Amino acid sequence: MKETLLVIDGHSMAFRAFYALPAEKFVTAQGQHTNAVYGFASMLIKILEKYQPSHVAVAFDVSRHSFRTEEYPEYKGTRDATPEEFKGQIELIRDLLGAMGIRSLSREGFEADDFLATLAHRGAQADMRVFVVSGDRDSFQTVTDTVTVLYPGLTPGDLREMTPERIEDKYGVPPYRYPEIAALVGEASDNLPGVPGVGPKTAAQWINRFDGLDNLLENADQVTGKRGEALREHVEDVRRNRRLNHLLTDMDLECELDDLRRDVTDRQALAALCDALEFRSLRSKILAVSSIGLGKAEQNEEQSVSQSEVTAHEVSVTLADDRTKLSQWRQDHPGKLSLFVDGVLKVNGAEVNALTFATADEALVIDPTLLTAQQDAELASLISEDGLIVYDFKGSIHALRARGWELGDPCCDLLLAAYLVNSEHRGYRLSQLFSRYLGIDEEEKKNETTLFDMGITEERAHELGMAAGRMHPLAAILMSKLEESEQTRLLEQLELPIARLLAQMEHYGIGVDEEFLRSLSHELASDVESAQRSAWEVLGHEVNLSSPKQLQAVLFEELDLPKTKKTKTGYTTNAEALTDLFERTGNEFLRHLLVHRDRIKLNQMVDGLNACIGDDQRIHTTFSQTAAATGRLASSDPNLQNIPARSADGLRIRAGFVAKRPYVDLMSADYSQIEMRIMAHLSKDQGLIEAFNSGEDLHRTMAAMVFGVDPADVTPEERSRIKATSYGLAYGLSAYGLSAQLQIPVHEASALRDRYFERFGGVRDYLESLVDQARKDGWTQTICGRRRYLPDLHSANRTRRDMAERAALNAPIQGSAADIVKMAMLDVQNRLDHSDLSSRMLVQIHDELLFEIAPGEEEQLRQLVHEGMEGVMKLRVPLEVAIGVGETWKDAAH
Repeated sequence: MKETLLVIDGHSMAFRAFYALPAEKFVTAQGQHTNAVYGFASMLIKILEKYQPSHVAVAFDVSRHSFRTEEYPEYKGTRDATPEEFKGQIELIRDLLGAMGIRSLSREGFEADDFLATLAHRGAQADMRVFVVSGDRDSFQTVTDTVTVLYPGLTPGDLREMTPERIEDKYGVPPYRYPEIAALVGEASDNLPGVPGVGPKTAAQWINRFDGLDNLLENADQVTGKRGEALREHVEDVRRNRRLNHLLTDMDLECELDDLRRDVTDRQALAALCDALEFRSLRSKILAVSSIGLGKAEQNEEQSVSQSEVTAHEVSVTLADDRTKLSQWRQDHPGKLSLFVDGVLKVNGAEVNALTFATADEALVIDPTLLTAQQDAELASLISEDGLIVYDFKGSIHALRARGWELGDPCCDLLLAAYLVNSEHRGYRLSQLFSRYLGIDEEEKKNETTLFDMGITEERAHELGMAAGRMHPLAAILMSKLEESEQTRLLEQLELPIARLLAQMEHYGIGVDEEFLRSLSHELASDVESAQRSAWEVLGHEVNLSSPKQLQAVLFEELDLPKTKKTKTGYTTNAEALTDLFERTGNEFLRHLLVHRDRIKLNQMVDGLNACIGDDQRIHTTFSQTAAATGRLASSDPNLQNIPARSADGLRIRAGFVAKRPYVDLMSADYSQIEMRIMAHLSKDQGLIEAFNSGEDLHRTMAAMVFGVDPADVTPEERSRIKATSYGLAYGLSAYGLSAQLQIPVHEASALRDRYFERFGGVRDYLESLVDQARKDGWTQTICGRRRYLPDLHSANRTRRDMAERAALNAPIQGSAADIVKMAMLDVQNRLDHSDLSSRMLVQIHDELLFEIAPGEEEQLRQLVHEGMEGVMKLRVPLEVAIGVGETWKDAAH
């Protein structure tokens, strides 16, 4: 059977992928666009599945300079500049190909098309079946009976097989003569002008009549009419076009065909890259095609690699019935157990579908619907044991509590452990962890049960048992990695206790005034309509304010406003661009448009809150410990962090959160300038330390420097405006960034930045040392030792490297703040547990904690919270906490 060679024009396929997927919807947390990478990989997977090549090469252009531009500098000179969102993605694609065991080829002075033609020629000589993937019609000259060009159709996944018959049917000439047609007609994308008035049909007729382009040009005087005159006037242009569109078939490739044989996929490199790019399902799809097209030896190697990573034995699985004595099973299986809870693991709708206990060798699967009263009691005892290995401790607490069971303190939560091992990963599902650390890649299956199901099937029991058994080797690997990085204490003394506390806070929820929020929703909806009417009145006609296309016509044609950033579909109408445009022009239509957008956003926020109100008139948000790489907690369903903390609109929404009987008030406690205080501690900057120890308001001081007034004369609005600037400078904000933020000339911003660092030079020195040290270590760490790994500090991709450097600057500060807040939560809760108070902690939002106060407990709670939050860690500057109390969250503001 013939071997198959697949050759791909990398840039052609990458650009096709880039324009097929919206760039704004494929952006990592660090700001890297990934749409071209994702689309490229998706198309590649389909091609590999369909053609199953044994050999693969992907060729890339190095630059627009080549031997063709040396002859004709205008060659490809009319092509648009590379979109900013595309930059850096080719390097990522090459990284992905490397992890897949696929060779990338490129060379300065040559184009990808030349690699394609040379490889197609060599593959045909070696009696291989060759497929060439290219969006350039010049590649048609490579087509033969054994070489087929896969040419893009109407959709990204549509590749048309261009065979000799298909090319001749479409263009009227055999493939090797297609470049002769192109030489006559010209190629606009390559900036190669053809003969005026001559199209493909006329060119084909001439070539067939004169038996080729050379004969045509030698006998050009025989062609009559205006087209004949045009041909004779442009003979040299045609000859030049033919020279330039001739693809080389004899390049020195610096590799042999055998070097292009597909290698096995590097699972570790692939996992790291997919995590960095935040691709969840792509890795498993790549692995699914990783052995297709490999020779027998390579397949054996792939299998042996996988087999060595997979646990070497099957787990013996037993499905419990009504005769199973759970206490006896535990006695027969001493030592550490894992507990896998299958169900809905969150506060809203918590449910247990199945429970599985396991050693590394044996598992017991339990259907909770079939338990006897005795088994239920025995199961409660098993669940309450300390020292179990679990997955998603907090979620498991909710699911088990819904059945009346209380989960003991685990020795390891695989979810939290994996997060601490590497917080840059974007997938922590159990199946992903098995794949990442055990090399087990299996399709994740959901246990979809209905009222008519007859319990857990044997197949499902086996899946659950295997998962619970595999939790043991996974725990061993993760705990070993935590020990190596000295983060075991973080898991055991911080993240696990916080998970239990968060479960309690989620269970409590926070009370809301449903009538107030519904009234606010109607008010905001009215504001939306009013802003729309005002915008229409300015224009004198109606327009869909939510339609980018209609807005582009109104803003840049009808109103003739300055153009914003150019995009594929015109000029951007995103909020940032239009806000900047309004600040520059003060246009009345823009004013109403921005109000319209703002009110829609707020209305959607309030409607989202209303949709989450439970039967108990409380909202039960879900906190995540693994969403942010810095260690900060996140909130969802609904996201309470999205509610603005200081703006008038945000306070209006906060007025809808209330204390519910028997509680009388809410108490808000938050740290004052905690990140700047941590900066003072870590940088040891004497100026910053003295400022805090003297009680100086740094934001007010900075505002005085910016606005040229005495600190006492700084208004609250001016202080608020400068607050972000203070933090920005502390995190290495450039003079250009400061200029844009404050809307001042760059030279003024530069002078202001210099003045800042004249006073706080230790901050500058500390920031510089942070990146240098992170580049040496490969990671940064917080005061408590929480690590954030930043492999992109050594990336050849400048965009990725810059983002990693920014992360290295802020991770120790933000991460330390997150650790301190968590420690404070535990300290305060411990004080509450050991007091006679009934007040309770409800919500954590960034640096703020919210409590519900029981009657008569305000002063005691205030003192307890002050002591717990301010005394949780001793820094070189004092931690300060501001506290407010009121009937609503708004009233508790301070």
